[in-house]
Amino acid sequence: MPDKFIGIYAPYLEQYLSHKRQLGFKQQTEKSILSAFDRFTVERAETRLGITVELAQAWMKGGSNLSISYNYHRAVLINLLAAFLNEQGIWSYVMRLPVFKPTFTPHIYTQSELQRLFDAADNFRITQGTRQAVFAMPALLRLLYATGLRGGEALALSVSDVHLDDQYLAVRDSKNGQERVIPFSDTLARVLRQYSFYRNNLPGLIKDSRFFIAPDGRRISHDCFYRWFQRLLSIAGIAAAHGVTPHALRHTFAVHSLSMMAEQGTDIYCSLPVLSTYLGHKAIESTNHYVRLVSSMYPGLLKDIDRICINVFPNITGYETH
Repeated sequence: MPDKFIGIYAPYLEQYLSHKRQLGFKQQTEKSILSAFDRFTVERAETRLGITVELAQAWMKGGSNLSISYNYHRAVLINLLAAFLNEQGIWSYVMRLPVFKPTFTPHIYTQSELQRLFDAADNFRITQGTRQAVFAMPALLRLLYATGLRGGEALALSVSDVHLDDQYLAVRDSKNGQERVIPFSDTLARVLRQYSFYRNNLPGLIKDSRFFIAPDGRRISHDCFYRWFQRLLSIAGIAAAHGVTPHALRHTFAVHSLSMMAEQGTDIYCSLPVLSTYLGHKAIESTNHYVRLVSSMYPGLLKDIDRICINVFPNITGYETH
């Protein structure tokens, strides 16, 4: 993806993204889509500002082979750009959005899958090289499941963000640009302390400031993490189907947490603000989707939560509540 836009809309694309970032939106996916739109206008040799009906239709036709959700995102974004251009006095066509009915169902790992995945990470042995991200995988996977962090958020944690004595994480690099503090349980604290001990005793003088690193001291990229995750899935005998990703550990955390709270007699809707804060959602409506999963798609899950889920939420007695 190019660092700079080069087409006729380049300055307006920069202005649009800058405006959104000032409002707290990271706009990473949006930049990728707008970069594609920028190249699209260059390929069409567009020389006149203003999104026309023809340009909008051609743009949508070019995404006909993409997923329904992604193409819908493309349509929404170009409409937002058109509205932005209209505000600048550049007439642009705002298209009618295509019909979009979400069909994606997040994967929720079963108890057996979680145990096999953790076992695969624990038992894997590095045979050669020092660039192996699998060194951090046992702790990283458990952290994702026990806190609901996004993979990128976990990989971005610095050593100073992980407070092992006070048992909380300071999440600074989040999807929505919102910092948050996440307390974690005694169980996870033991896992992270053990990893930290081995991390601090790695050979070599230079170590990246990130908490999760490879044995050679360098940070772990998202692509590297994803490749190792796929390898561990294979070792664990878990089919790498659509949705069986590291991000599904976040979905599993949310569903298991709500299920556990329901079993304990807690009013789920009273607990949603807590879970929403944990997950870093900007709106509680995003968190409410997991209630639907618990109540309609996974009714048996309420009785299936076993000891692997205990202490997902730490005991917050003694912590300030505001």
